[in-house]
Amino acid sequence: MKEWKILAGLLAVFLLAYFMPLENPKVKDGILEAFSLLQWYARMHTLACVVPALFIAGGIATFLSQASVMRYLGPRANRWLALSVASVSGCVLAVCSCSVLPMFAGIYQLGAGLGPATAFLYSGPAINVLAIFLSARVLGFDIGLARAVGAILFAFILGLLMARFFRKDETTRMEVALQMPEPERSRRSLWQTALFFVCMVLLLVFSDWYNPGDATVSLRDGTVIKANVRYQTAQTVTLQVYDDEWESTGETVTYDRSELVKVEPVPSLTLRVYNIRWYLAAAMFIAVAAMTIAWFSREEFKEWMSATWGFAKLLVPLLFGGVFIVGFISALIPEKQVAALVGDNGLSSNFVASVVGALFYFATLTEVPLTQALMKLGMAAGPALALLLAGPALSLPNMLVIRSVLGNRKTLVFIALVVLMATISGVLFGLIST
Repeated sequence: MKEWKILAGLLAVFLLAYFMPLENPKVKDGILEAFSLLQWYARMHTLACVVPALFIAGGIATFLSQASVMRYLGPRANRWLALSVASVSGCVLAVCSCSVLPMFAGIYQLGAGLGPATAFLYSGPAINVLAIFLSARVLGFDIGLARAVGAILFAFILGLLMARFFRKDETTRMEVALQMPEPERSRRSLWQTALFFVCMVLLLVFSDWYNPGDATVSLRDGTVIKANVRYQTAQTVTLQVYDDEWESTGETVTYDRSELVKVEPVPSLTLRVYNIRWYLAAAMFIAVAAMTIAWFSREEFKEWMSATWGFAKLLVPLLFGGVFIVGFISALIPEKQVAALVGDNGLSSNFVASVVGALFYFATLTEVPLTQALMKLGMAAGPALALLLAGPALSLPNMLVIRSVLGNRKTLVFIALVVLMATISGVLFGLIST
């Protein structure tokens, strides 16, 4: 079977290379955009977010007691308490759908129940304080509140349904876990283990801290533009243009750096933290290193590195491949075409918004300015909420990794539930807001 899969993969690559219409301008633009997004992901997101998350996942697999995970998150744990804790866990994490995956894989492999694990998988990127406040400030208080309440309920119900649909599989997992030998007692106290993981999570949060990007841009011809800096390269700067009230006009422009005189960021608490993020991240790194030297043996450190490398081999190729595909697709489907399909609060519009959100990759909080741009182009309130509920929690790279952890059936059900619940939430919000 393995050899047939290898043959099928080689054949697919051959057919793609043989028949790809490179003479088509859209295909050329798609390939360029795919590599551009992959480069951005490698430069701006991998080292700052994915790598720390991989080390956290390796630490979870190595240092957390399996008995503790089983007691609080396992199939025999108090269902309501486990789901409640997992459903609000995103409040302390400011990570995207890809970055939460290593931590999800770590706790699931340790024996966490499918319900709490998938609730955590959704809530990690969907429910963080920055996302809620930014949504309320930029898109309106009603959408911010609906996102906060909807995401918490969403995570709880999602975990509950996943546990119910696959309760037979969970029973089998529990029986296997109970037959495993009792692990050795930890050399560290509970507070030491907790402090170690808190510092690692803070390292992740600070290193991947969001830059709001709002700025006043002065051009050499004397023009002054209020804008959000969407994307930068060594030669160009891409801006989402704002009006005088700092609301998006829906227009995106790209300037050569030689055309710019000054880009002056708009002061905010988020920006102040962003400006010192590396100092904060360095402090957390030093704390983690000191605790590792003081509290962990050489054998434990080697086991931690081995587990981290195992997660890296499993997750990173799928993440990079998924980001590349998303970049190619996004070049073929511009924002104006998407906005044209989601102009009302009907069922089809909300479904399209949920599917688009589920497929495309959003770095932490970038879904907010994108949703704002789409609303300026005509997107209705219901689909906007559906996009915000489905977008941060899922992406094509995310789906590929979830499949490698949960398998085909569970992954398909998880994706279907996210899209279905986001669609229903959008329809209900559309009815209330009209």
